[in-house]
Amino acid sequence: MEHLANLRRTGLFDARVPRYTSYPPATAFSPQTGASFQVSCLKALDPATPVSVYIHIPFCERLCWFCACRTQGTTTLKPVANYLRVVKNELELLRATLPTGVTMGQMHWGGGTPTILPPDMIRALAQAVKDVIPPAPDFSFSVEIDPTLVDDAKIAALAEMGMTRASIGIQDFAVDVQEAIGRKQSFAETRACVDSLRAAGITSLNADLVYGLPHQTPAKLANTIAKVRALDPDRIALFGYAHVPTFSKRQRLIRNDALPGEEERYHLARQAAQAFTGSGYHAIGIDHFGKPDDSLTIAAKNGHLRRNFQGYTDDTCPTLIGIGASSISQFAQGYVQNASATAAYIERVEAGVLSGHRGYEMNADDRLRAAAINMLMCDFKIDLKTLDTHPNARSLGPIHTAILEDFAGYVVATGTGLRITHAGRALTRIIAQRYDGFSDIAAQYSQAS
Repeated sequence: MEHLANLRRTGLFDARVPRYTSYPPATAFSPQTGASFQVSCLKALDPATPVSVYIHIPFCERLCWFCACRTQGTTTLKPVANYLRVVKNELELLRATLPTGVTMGQMHWGGGTPTILPPDMIRALAQAVKDVIPPAPDFSFSVEIDPTLVDDAKIAALAEMGMTRASIGIQDFAVDVQEAIGRKQSFAETRACVDSLRAAGITSLNADLVYGLPHQTPAKLANTIAKVRALDPDRIALFGYAHVPTFSKRQRLIRNDALPGEEERYHLARQAAQAFTGSGYHAIGIDHFGKPDDSLTIAAKNGHLRRNFQGYTDDTCPTLIGIGASSISQFAQGYVQNASATAAYIERVEAGVLSGHRGYEMNADDRLRAAAINMLMCDFKIDLKTLDTHPNARSLGPIHTAILEDFAGYVVATGTGLRITHAGRALTRIIAQRYDGFSDIAAQYSQAS
């Protein structure tokens, strides 16, 4: 109880802070940085260094109420086929812009629902990307999969095109929780999906869960965890539900009084973490768990864990090229997001221009702060020796001092910097925000708990 009271005093249960999948957060992006910056960054790429590619498929047959992603519902494949036609046009614009010889180290398909694509569209899209950015020797390909919208033929097509990792959306198996978030998905459907993936030779399986959902209780979460463990995924992502109905209108269908309180959310997260680590998974960062031989576990152990717009990653490619509506590209120089609305994205590409419409060009101070935040989010520490390789690193000295004072007991000084203790890891995002030069931006972020 004393630990909980201390966390309460830090503001954990009141704070709303960025998830820091990027720094600066996307809320700092501006329309002043768009397509021209995007083109200059693409042209400056070194062909000797592979890039990562993210493809956004913004369509769903059903719109889950809890989701705040840029998606749209459809009951036919007509808009999907038209969208893929435009994506192929965007790829041709990239072909004309990229230096000759650029290769692809990783590709990820997210959404929306990538598995809304039938087998022929899966093959056509994957081949179109590979034709423009050929795979590097150690190429990996991951796909977000909805078990209710996939079959053996789709999985076979994905495997044929090189899929190496599948990320399976689960959220929660409790029926009343699923009904409250507009996502019905039985354990039997999920089990069949997992069996089909393994039969197709996909050995790396991720499971995505969410805590803080309406009607979620410790007993229901324990039942979901038991079922997830029976599926035996290699990696688990445990995300806190972000209730932002002013941003995502569909979340207005979720009753506020059905949501667990902030302290209840904290206990649900701790319950899940203890269950997974108790069954042999290693805790990775603030919300992932992996088997000992999972690549993300190994990256965390070796100090190579990173954050990008998909969360934690072992991706060593320094550049991420986002393709499709609302996709975000990450370059050494900064970030560019494609037009978010599908119609606006299509309009730009059909006009013969890349669709970057807002972004951020980083300076030396941004890179310094980004390095500090990434250290905390991935390693729970600040390594001053590494940070000192950045210009003006000593400017962060007052922040280091204030953190040690304000979070005494949760952050300790080390011989090389400072470290968040195990008891303080729930505060990681709040501590990271101390290094955020844009923390005064008025934006509705997710709960810190």
